[in-house]
Amino acid sequence: MHLKPEEISAILLRQIQGYEEKLSVEEVGTILTVGDGIARIYGLKNAMAGELLQFENGVYGMVMNLEEDSVGCILLGPEEDIKESQTVRGTRRVMSVPVGDALIGRVINAVGEPIDGKGPIASTGFRPIETLAPGIIDRQPVFESLATGLKVVDSMTPIGRGQRELIIGDRGTGKTALAIDTIINQKGKDIICIYVAIGQKSSSVARVVKKLEDYGAMGYSIVVAASASEPPALQYISAYAGCAIGEEFMHQGKHVLIIYDDLSKHAVAYRTVSLLLRRPPGREAFPGDVFYLHSRLLERAAKLSDQLGGGSLTALPLVETQAGDVSAYIPTNIISITDGQVFLESDLFFSGQRPAMNVGISVSRVGGDAQIRAMKQVAGRMKSELAQYRELKSFAQFGSDLDDETKFRLNRGARLEELLKQGENVPMSVEEQVISIYTGVNGHLDEFSIERIQPFERDFLAFIRDQHPEIIADITSTQKVTDENRAALEQAIKEFKAIFGVA
Repeated sequence: MHLKPEEISAILLRQIQGYEEKLSVEEVGTILTVGDGIARIYGLKNAMAGELLQFENGVYGMVMNLEEDSVGCILLGPEEDIKESQTVRGTRRVMSVPVGDALIGRVINAVGEPIDGKGPIASTGFRPIETLAPGIIDRQPVFESLATGLKVVDSMTPIGRGQRELIIGDRGTGKTALAIDTIINQKGKDIICIYVAIGQKSSSVARVVKKLEDYGAMGYSIVVAASASEPPALQYISAYAGCAIGEEFMHQGKHVLIIYDDLSKHAVAYRTVSLLLRRPPGREAFPGDVFYLHSRLLERAAKLSDQLGGGSLTALPLVETQAGDVSAYIPTNIISITDGQVFLESDLFFSGQRPAMNVGISVSRVGGDAQIRAMKQVAGRMKSELAQYRELKSFAQFGSDLDDETKFRLNRGARLEELLKQGENVPMSVEEQVISIYTGVNGHLDEFSIERIQPFERDFLAFIRDQHPEIIADITSTQKVTDENRAALEQAIKEFKAIFGVA
C-alpha cells in the first residue's frame, strides 16, 4: 500500500485541529488521623471553610477547622473504609442541599437524600446550607398572622409570618404536639411546612410522619430527619439544610413555616463535634461560638420586602429545659435571639391544662400586629382577667372568707382556663376562636359548672356553623367584631342557651 505524503499531512492536520487540551488541577491531601466521625488532613493548603472534601471510598466530608498544618473535617457518611494515609480531594464546592418543589411530601436526611422509600428526588437545583441572613433593607415588618389553631396561643402569644417564636418546656409537656398542630392547621393556607427532627428516635420521627399523612399535611410538608443513631455531624448540619430548603421557597415569594425539633439536641451535637475537633470548651463544655450557632440560623427567618417578592420564613424552634429552668445556658441564648416564647409548664400539663402554656412567662414581641382586629377585641380582656385570677388563686387558698368581687374573679378565671383547654390535632379557625373566647370574656359561661364548659363550647360552635353561618362569614370579611355581628352573636347565644339549659 502506497501512502501519499499529502494524505498523511491532511490526517495529521485534522488531528492537530481536533486536539483539545484537557488540563485539570486538583488539590489532594493525605489523611493524618481518622476516628469518631472526624478526619484530620494534611496538604489542603487552599481549602475553604465549609468546603466539601471527597474521600477514596466516595464518602464526603465538610471542612470545619482551618489550622496551620492541617484541616479538620467532619464526615458525612460511614468511616469504616477510611484509613490513615489515604488521599482526599478538594471539590471547591461548599456544602449544599437539593431544593425545589420535588421535595414536598418527602422525608429526607441531612444531606438531601430520600429516606422514605419513594424513589429518587428530581430536584431543580442546589442551595448552600450556610447563607447570610437578609439585611434590614431586605425585610419588612411582620404583619400577617400565622394561626396555630390553638386558642391559648393565637389569642395571647400570636405568631406572625416571618417571626421566630420559641416553644420551650420540659420533656413531655407537649412541645412537639403544639408544633405538629400548627402544621396541620396550615392546610389550605398556601404555606409550605418543614419539620426538622434533630437527634430524635427514628420511631418518633416515623410517628410524626404518620400523623402528618393521616391529617393530609404531607401534601405541603417536608421532613428533614437526622435521628439519634446518625453521626453528630449530620445532626449539626440538618437544621441549616432545612433552612436552606425553606429559603428557596421564600425567595420565590412563598410562605414557609419551619420547625426545629429541637435546638437543645442541636447544641449538644455541635458540642460533640467541636470537642472532637479540639476546639476550646467554654461554659458547660460548649464552644465559644454556640450563640452564633443559633443566631445565624434563626436570623434567616424573615418577612422579605415587596421588592424581593414578599415571601416569608417563620421559625418555631423547640428547646427542652431541665426542671423548668429557663435561665440555663442554651435556653437563655435562644430566648434572646427569638421574638418571644411559648413556655409550656409541667405542673399545668399534669393538672390537665393542655396546651400547658404559662400565660405569665409566655410572650410574643410582635404582639397584636400578627392578630386580626376581632381577636384583639376579645383577647385583650382575657389576658388581664387570667392574670388577676392566677394572682387571686394563690391568695385564696390561704383564706376562707372571700368578698364577692374575689369570688367573681375566681369564678370567671376558672371558666376561662377551662375554655382554653383544647385537644390534640383539633385546630380551630380564628373566627371560631373569636366566637368561643367572646362567650367567656362576656360572662356567658359564668352560670355553668366547670364540667359543662367544654360541651357547651363544642355544641355552640356546631350550632353557629349550622344555624348562623352568616356570623362566621361576617367576622371573616370584616376582620372585627362590629355592632351588627355582636348583636347577632348575643342573639345566637340566647337561642342556644334555651336549648342547652343551665346546670
